[in-house]
Amino acid sequence: MHLRRPSRGYNSLIRYLGLSVNSACVINSTPMASQPPGAALSKIEKQQFRRICGKFASGITIATVLDSEGACHGMTANSFTSVSMTPPLVLVCVDHRTRIREHFRIGEHFGINILSASQKDLSDKFAGSGYDRFQGVSWYPGKTGVPLLPDVLATIECARVNVVTAGDHDIVIGEVLHADCLDGEPLVFYASQYRSLG
Repeated sequence: MHLRRPSRGYNSLIRYLGLSVNSACVINSTPMASQPPGAALSKIEKQQFRRICGKFASGITIATVLDSEGACHGMTANSFTSVSMTPPLVLVCVDHRTRIREHFRIGEHFGINILSASQKDLSDKFAGSGYDRFQGVSWYPGKTGVPLLPDVLATIECARVNVVTAGDHDIVIGEVLHADCLDGEPLVFYASQYRSLG
């Protein structure tokens, strides 16, 4: 499968951010500074930072990708957001400690599955480690070949166009190629717990 060169609008965005636009897929591994030069900022304690970030309610997704041998991999992620409308861009953050990280760096495409309120068990399964997360899970190949999950609220197929190293995570940016959605209530995560709307 051939990965398309980023569009002109995307190139303008990347130039504005000071990143490279010389190749179809860019990996920018320059680490971000922990604090601005000359600033004397106290470092927030990790548990306090996690608790504060937990005050931001989010939906839950399962990000999926194929490895070089065509095997399916996936992970639960709530660090997902849209980036741009023109071109349509989204991002997902991948922890450096996870094995799946390299598959997102190498794979030309990845998928995003937005979970419904009834899919807590799927979220838990793809958040675990030490086993094949796809074992016993129904899935189907999308138009790009990436594994997609049935009955989720929405599916998004992306061409990977950039990977930016930021602290202890990779920010994987993709251009949306195909997407679909269903009606329903989302699975919500707030203060380290599953929640429901209303």
